[in-house]
Amino acid sequence: MSKKQLRPIDAPFVALGPSGVAIRDRLKLLTTEDDKVLRLVGEHLGNLALLDLKARCADGNEHSTDTWAARKQGLTAASSSRWAGSITKATHDQWALSRRCQLAHIQSLEAGVRTLMHRLSQPVGEKGTKRAPGGYRSKGEWFQKTRRLHTLEHRLDRARADRDNGVVHVVRGGRRLLNTRHHLGKAQLTEAEWRRRWETERWFLAADGESGKRYGNETIRVTPEGEVSIKLPAPLAHHANTRHGRYVLASKIAFAHRRAEWADRITANRAVAYRIHLDVQRGRWYLTASWQRPAVKTIPLETARAKGMIGVDTNADHFAAYQLDRHGNPVGDPHRFFYDLSGTAQYRDAQIRHAIIQVLHWAKRCGVAAVAIEDLDFTAEKTREKHGRKKRFRQLISKIPTGKLKGRLVSMAAEQGLSIVAVDPAYTSQWGAQHWQKPLAAPRRKMSRHDAAGIAIGRRALGHPIRRRTAPPQHHQSDGAGHRTVQADRDVRGREGTRPPVTERAHDSRARTETTRGTRATSASKTVRDARSAGTWVQDPLLITG
Repeated sequence: MSKKQLRPIDAPFVALGPSGVAIRDRLKLLTTEDDKVLRLVGEHLGNLALLDLKARCADGNEHSTDTWAARKQGLTAASSSRWAGSITKATHDQWALSRRCQLAHIQSLEAGVRTLMHRLSQPVGEKGTKRAPGGYRSKGEWFQKTRRLHTLEHRLDRARADRDNGVVHVVRGGRRLLNTRHHLGKAQLTEAEWRRRWETERWFLAADGESGKRYGNETIRVTPEGEVSIKLPAPLAHHANTRHGRYVLASKIAFAHRRAEWADRITANRAVAYRIHLDVQRGRWYLTASWQRPAVKTIPLETARAKGMIGVDTNADHFAAYQLDRHGNPVGDPHRFFYDLSGTAQYRDAQIRHAIIQVLHWAKRCGVAAVAIEDLDFTAEKTREKHGRKKRFRQLISKIPTGKLKGRLVSMAAEQGLSIVAVDPAYTSQWGAQHWQKPLAAPRRKMSRHDAAGIAIGRRALGHPIRRRTAPPQHHQSDGAGHRTVQADRDVRGREGTRPPVTERAHDSRARTETTRGTRATSASKTVRDARSAGTWVQDPLLITG
């Protein structure tokens, strides 16, 4: 039987730092007139954004700078040049995002079609391997999968035609909220509550920053003292309560997080973008400020390895972390940081943030400079064509927010002065459990497969093989105490394989395999007295007396 061919393992790398910052504060003590003006502006600009998105989708692949300028010019008369610029930019960003999602959907459909065609080509009941699935279990399942194949092929043809024609399907306000309209009982909403949420999501109250302008934004301006003023669109200019068609809110903004950094930017008239939005469930208005950061220069990989590493294994309900020194040796006991991914999106996001900050605070106490984590991506691994009947497993990997987790971890680690080292996730759980789970288990230390995977991740980030170092020699040369572990070089293929059986390593194995396989003859002794003669003993019938 041939050995299993391992796929190439990518080298670890230091993840890039965050490229932007966003902070939020609540608009408190708003008057009735403030609430009325914000609703009117949001509804008016939302209608303009809806018309602009419709025009952009109609342009399709025929879009150009001239059509963009024409759309912006048409919006300027109903708002202002700056509001028109913010609307058209948001429209292009939304269209481009939908275009990328369309490509990802096509790739997912192609992967599903390939898997179905392969499994349908196999005989019914054919067993699969780790690399390729086998046939289906019964004729009934085979028939149902043929229908599933026709459905996916039809969807794929339609998606490809839309992409070739430049057609994208965009729902302003969100497709998920739109579909909630048909399941109000399950969402525990009345029609009036859903309608208010739907209309609010379609509002537009966002302004891009401008460097060199007063306080970094001429449309939504926030002074260092926290005063918020809005440039009203032309049809709503009669609601202004100050000069130049501006409306000043009664609420004062006081950012508790990153206030000094924000104040430095607006004092220097550097660009800051603002967005005002209403939380319908709570009935509260919020203002979000965001700006871009220059590219953060990451530290070299060798510098990140100098003080050791924290290896973190990501699971469905917890982080399994282990500290390693710079030589790859585990230090102390395993640590687990639990979270709950059930409930609403806000609750899940809060759970992830709480667990991440616990990991980072522990890493700071350990004195390391970096945290190692797997470069996970379940984008193409969630389909039922990939995992078949494993519905619970599909739900499990769908709950792990890999994209949000990586983004949160990188940005939060940068604030703590830590770097993130991403490693290839191949075989980390398998090899970690094989080489580290049993040796580190003790009566007072419970080692799980996930804890061992954290060690494997950390060693890979440090540049060490996952396998342990060479054990000291045994008390004799035979394998009576078990074979010794030999440290193979990291470039040797099959270094993680098991050692051949004893019968295949004996000094006379070749002679025995050529004759009778499976029976082992007694080896010749090295002493003279116990040496066997090559002749055969035959009894003579006559007694020799002479």
